[in-house]
Amino acid sequence: MDLRHLRYFLAVAEETHFGRAAERLNIVPPALSMQIKNLEDELGGPLFIRTSRSVELTEAGRLLQVEAQRILEQADHARQTVQRSLRGETGQVRIGFAGNAVFSGKLTDDLRAFRARFPQAELIASEVSPLAQADAILAGQLDVGYTPDHSKLHIPALRCEKIGIWNRVVAIADDHPLASQPRLTVAMLAAEPLIFYDTHGADESLYTALTALLGQPPDIAHCSSSSLSVLALAAAGQGLALVPEPLMNICVPGVVYRPLDAPALAANLMLISRQKENNGAVEAFLKIATPRGNGAWQD
Repeated sequence: MDLRHLRYFLAVAEETHFGRAAERLNIVPPALSMQIKNLEDELGGPLFIRTSRSVELTEAGRLLQVEAQRILEQADHARQTVQRSLRGETGQVRIGFAGNAVFSGKLTDDLRAFRARFPQAELIASEVSPLAQADAILAGQLDVGYTPDHSKLHIPALRCEKIGIWNRVVAIADDHPLASQPRLTVAMLAAEPLIFYDTHGADESLYTALTALLGQPPDIAHCSSSSLSVLALAAAGQGLALVPEPLMNICVPGVVYRPLDAPALAANLMLISRQKENNGAVEAFLKIATPRGNGAWQD
């Protein structure tokens, strides 16, 4: 007995006529009669009382009608559930992000777009340090990451795409002598203590580029684990912070932002995920989050 047998049986039960049921099923009546006979033989008894003009259900047939309807409804529910999952309409997407993803508006735009299209899917977003995101994705603890570019991303198991790039500005205490300058240059930073997000991790490219421009390693006075703590240290006069331009949206008492004339120090944002992904919801999110909006990746 399979689903086809049950569909044939229900058609005959509902039409009370083999000819009409066969027409409804788009098969010839003899083939339908054979399928019903096979079903009756398998179950061990008649399901219909046949007359010259119509058929009626036996007691066993009435019992099977109820069960058959229930089985087919459950099978259809299972099919729809799996298809919705494959299309990304259900399921869960776990997202890790660095602060710049929020302050640039990229993360919130992606979350809103995904929610509008797939309201039944679950989104879980949490702030995770850039260096930890790659490991968490490979360990199956996260599905998607928003992070600055760094060397741990460039491995075959990860796929990544640049989704944003911004100039850097200097976050500086409002009573610092350089706060009176309308624009700053790299040369002005040579003797200043700096605050980095992570000297040899998430900010490794900044460290390398700044060293090349200064001709010497920069003076890293503090390293911090989050964007807000970097700005708090800058407000306290503990050093200057070179932050992505979107962070200017954060109003921290005691901090002012000054443009930095150094395009080579631009900050970027990468979207990362597993190279081999079989979660439909995650794939649907990645398609929405990529700049082209068509799901094509460039590794």
